[in-house]
Amino acid sequence: MHVRPTELPEVLILEPAVFEDARGWFMESWNERAFREAVGSPVTFVQDNHSSSAKWVLRGIHYQVEPAGQGKLVRVARGRALDVAVDLRRSSSSFTRWVGVELSAANRRQLWIPNGFGHGFLALEDETDVLYKTTDYYDGGAERAIRWDDPDLGIDWGVDNPALSDRDARASNLADAELFA
Repeated sequence: MHVRPTELPEVLILEPAVFEDARGWFMESWNERAFREAVGSPVTFVQDNHSSSAKWVLRGIHYQVEPAGQGKLVRVARGRALDVAVDLRRSSSSFTRWVGVELSAANRRQLWIPNGFGHGFLALEDETDVLYKTTDYYDGGAERAIRWDDPDLGIDWGVDNPALSDRDARASNLADAELFA
């Protein structure tokens, strides 16, 4: 596995070794030891999630507040997505900074988003399947969302009118959101 840093030091792009021949290809999509070495500490995943989205569907920016905060390891198994991580830790020197990475079935990249960050993605193709592992279970009472177009974040999604869920359309502005310390 090749590890590439992003502009946010804790958010990492993981590129698995892929072995291809005339029959097709093989890769390890998950290896606990390699992942622990990449992030520098042990991480326990407790839940896998899978969503499928039409082109221009935007999901996010989602996170769970403590004590149910989640780290996420995200990959795209079919299609393409712009995957975004936003630092929501008030005490961080990179508070409100974001990074966007294209994940696709073709590039097989994964994005590690630690606890304390918001997460969202924009499907760039129909039938974009996003899979992600989480470090804590889903907790509806701890779930929060920030508007995808919040001017205090200034995320460049590359689209003006994405398809949103009702919940995402009603999401809080950053200034009104419950965040991390």
